[in-house]
Amino acid sequence: MTKTSTRDNLIDAMADALQRKGLHGVGLSELLETAGAPKGSLYHHFPGGKSELAVAAIEHIGQRIDGLFVQLFRQQPDPLQALQHWLQGALQQLESSQFERGCPLATVALESGPDDVAIRQALERSFVRVRQTLAEQLHRYGYPREQADNLAALFVALYEGGLLQARVAGSSEPLKRAAEALFNLTRQQPPGGAHA
Repeated sequence: MTKTSTRDNLIDAMADALQRKGLHGVGLSELLETAGAPKGSLYHHFPGGKSELAVAAIEHIGQRIDGLFVQLFRQQPDPLQALQHWLQGALQQLESSQFERGCPLATVALESGPDDVAIRQALERSFVRVRQTLAEQLHRYGYPREQADNLAALFVALYEGGLLQARVAGSSEPLKRAAEALFNLTRQQPPGGAHA
């Protein structure tokens, strides 16, 4: 069993809190308790406090999503099947959490303001990384670069918007319907843009 550091435990606790409650929905005491960390440890590891910890958690989330996409495409080389598998997993997580656990990136993005410069920069880096990783996998499958980039951007936008609507509605239906429409349209336009 691998022992994790206090710093890693704090990042994991913040990543979980961002997904469930957003940045402003969780207090420092709750984070420390979840991480099993002593009170002084937050500022020892993150002198910038909660915002610095949030940036580290956002970067961790982006890396985790990146790794999941790579693993998913390794297991399922057909990109549409891989993306459907990804969405099914997201929907299962959303439903099993009673519509509490959405995308941590979107949750923070919605509540961040113009003064949250470091947080917004971390979010932008994570969103770019996710789109690039997805586009690279689509390109490897045979989609031309521009088509892969566009499809990746569309998928991320659909995922974020559909997940947000599903959380608010307390129903998976908005994300399921949007995904079905995207997959049907994409199947009609295979790699290279030739019509089936």
